[in-house]
Amino acid sequence: MSPNRDRSWLSGVSGPQFERKAMNRQSFFTFQALVFSLVAAALTTVYITQPVLPVIQHEFGVSPSQASYTVSAVILGIALANLPFGMLADRFPVQGLILVGGAVVAACGLLCAATSSLGLLVGARFVQGLFVPALTTCLAAYLSTNLPLERLNVAMGAYVSATVAGGLGGRLLGGFIHPPLHWRYAFITASLLVVAAALAAVRWLPAGKLAEERLPASDGFLALLWQPGLRRAFQVAFGGFFVFSSIFNYLPFYLHRPPFNASTEFITLLYLTYIVGIFIGPVAGQLSNRIGNGGTMVLGSLVFALAITLTLIKSLFAIVLALVLVCAGFFSIHAAAAGSLNRNLTGSRGRANSLYVLAYYLGGAAGITLSGYAYGQAGWPGVAALGLIMLTVPLLTGLREMRTPAAPEAPREKLSSGA
Repeated sequence: MSPNRDRSWLSGVSGPQFERKAMNRQSFFTFQALVFSLVAAALTTVYITQPVLPVIQHEFGVSPSQASYTVSAVILGIALANLPFGMLADRFPVQGLILVGGAVVAACGLLCAATSSLGLLVGARFVQGLFVPALTTCLAAYLSTNLPLERLNVAMGAYVSATVAGGLGGRLLGGFIHPPLHWRYAFITASLLVVAAALAAVRWLPAGKLAEERLPASDGFLALLWQPGLRRAFQVAFGGFFVFSSIFNYLPFYLHRPPFNASTEFITLLYLTYIVGIFIGPVAGQLSNRIGNGGTMVLGSLVFALAITLTLIKSLFAIVLALVLVCAGFFSIHAAAAGSLNRNLTGSRGRANSLYVLAYYLGGAAGITLSGYAYGQAGWPGVAALGLIMLTVPLLTGLREMRTPAAPEAPREKLSSGA
């Protein structure tokens, strides 16, 4: 029996009926594994070049900011394509979108491995970014549309964990698992992982009902942007990821130089501090219940600022401690902003989430680009100074949030997080 025919009896089924029929056919653990593997494989492609940026700079004979385009191009592509793919997910079955997205991301990865032109490398990375949302945003919309709340909470937990695992895995793949001078092989490995995960998802994810067949008319994007509470969450997402991307992107250049003279393998291992994000999210959620989302934003911003200041100390121990605090501060800000967004929503959750992800990735692309100029002019202190300035965005927003009366929590329709 063909895969399409095997799933056809699930067409038009959603919510509890979807869960009952689909989970009778395969265990929910397998379902979570499909979600985890697809999102992790997609995110692995995003940060492959980050730990080997000094190697790419030397190989192509370019500046640090030009080498960083291999990361910022992907992030910019994700930002630009998130809204279109969010709308496509409402109109077309997720399996077809995943198949197309996986094919394009993998093909561009192979091109990245083969090209000797930085322009082609950056262009292929940009196209990869344009199609990553086919594997992430579309999957989040599929889960939010078809799973009942108790299953959705668990499935989205796997989704969020996969974003952290994928971000860490890509960095380890590019700078540690494969020797740094052979970073091209990391693209081949990542492409194979994307192909395998996409084919598995297409084969075994049950068909579900499209979002536009279930949801009533809702607010448009402009109407959402006019809501002050939502705007605050969007600007925090922009500012927070602006600083986070800048710190992790220019860290290899900083540590490669005296007095550290650290190897690429050692620098890559420092990205293990990213694991902090897995644990900080739930802690930040509990903290927000006690002191409010605004209070958590303020506290996270102060911890983040302390971490950036510590990076100016010429000590590897201080750098390791700083990176732990960077992750703790950033993921606290991120979790609080997402919580604030969810609390202020009464509808249009999918569109609001798409705008949040758009602001998030635009902040990352802007941070990497502008910090490249700061690094070129003033070295690491320039990057640190720019980061401290931008941290005033979540700090001041958090203070304003603390002075704003808390909105009553909206009826529980789970926000589908693409970030």
